[in-house]
Amino acid sequence: MIRSRAPLRIGLAGGGTDVSPYCDQFGGAILNATIGHYAYASIEPLHERVVRFVSCDQNQSGEYESVPTLEPDGSLDLLKFVHNHVVREFNESRPLHVQLMTRLDVPSGSGLGGSSTLVVAVLKAYAEWLNFPLDDYELARRAHKIEREEAGLHGGRQDQYAAAFGGFNFMEFGGNGRVLVNPLRIRESVVSELEASILLFYTGDSRASAAIIEEQAQNVQQEKHDAVEAMHQIKQEALRMKEALLRGDFRLLHEVLRSSWEAKKRMASNIVNEKIEDIYARALEAGAYCARISGAGGGGFMIFLADPMRKLRLAEVLRRSEDSGIVYGCHFTSVGAQAWRVGKPA
Repeated sequence: MIRSRAPLRIGLAGGGTDVSPYCDQFGGAILNATIGHYAYASIEPLHERVVRFVSCDQNQSGEYESVPTLEPDGSLDLLKFVHNHVVREFNESRPLHVQLMTRLDVPSGSGLGGSSTLVVAVLKAYAEWLNFPLDDYELARRAHKIEREEAGLHGGRQDQYAAAFGGFNFMEFGGNGRVLVNPLRIRESVVSELEASILLFYTGDSRASAAIIEEQAQNVQQEKHDAVEAMHQIKQEALRMKEALLRGDFRLLHEVLRSSWEAKKRMASNIVNEKIEDIYARALEAGAYCARISGAGGGGFMIFLADPMRKLRLAEVLRRSEDSGIVYGCHFTSVGAQAWRVGKPA
């Protein structure tokens, strides 16, 4: 058996500037960090000529004839696109007989890069099984190609690179697919204080994320001044966040999160809504320093920073403000996607 995992990420600054055509025209900059919540994949080679997919968290499964190309039909299609890519690129279009099981630690559509991270984890498992060498850049590049080009799903570029590399990274995105990942060496005391201060709150599914990303792209294409200027500001906030973390300047860090929150709302409509604004206001009243929405927006996770000694009260207020909300802890990780082999359980 081959197992793999890849870490999810939280975006700290620059979110949205990794989306085309903005990054192609102006260059994008992102600062993100991976956390101790993961996407998992498990591969078991089969003797029978079938391909079997099991999504444990989505409670979906499907079995298909093992052929060079599995046709998408609306069920587990992302796994099919990964499998097709592997068969074509890793195995000379010879069919593979396999059972693939997957799981995410958090709900899908959460704004933590779940689907992209899952693609990275699955691709990592296949590469381990077939002894196909992939460095971090190539793993992320292929995962991006599968999701954005082959599957045709809208989104940015940061998630695949965060999952592949792990840790705190300042990422730069340019034209022609150019990506540069700059790992940051942040003092342990700064990481510890940030971990102690952060509270993650799941507000519900972000069903509007695809529409938000599409609107962002259209705003750039149509040269809508306010939206484009907001993205310029958000890109600059990534540089300021980098300075804050490297210097351990939490006053600047809070300032960056507050200003980027206001700028992000100008990038597209529906990034925030009445529910999110209400949660934000209640959190500030409960003592939170600042907050931001994770991912494209419209729902999913919100990230709050508060005095570590007052986080319990903040968590209680958030739970009361949204019945379906879930509070998560935050532990930062320094390792990206991993794969390993295990003996099959008896």
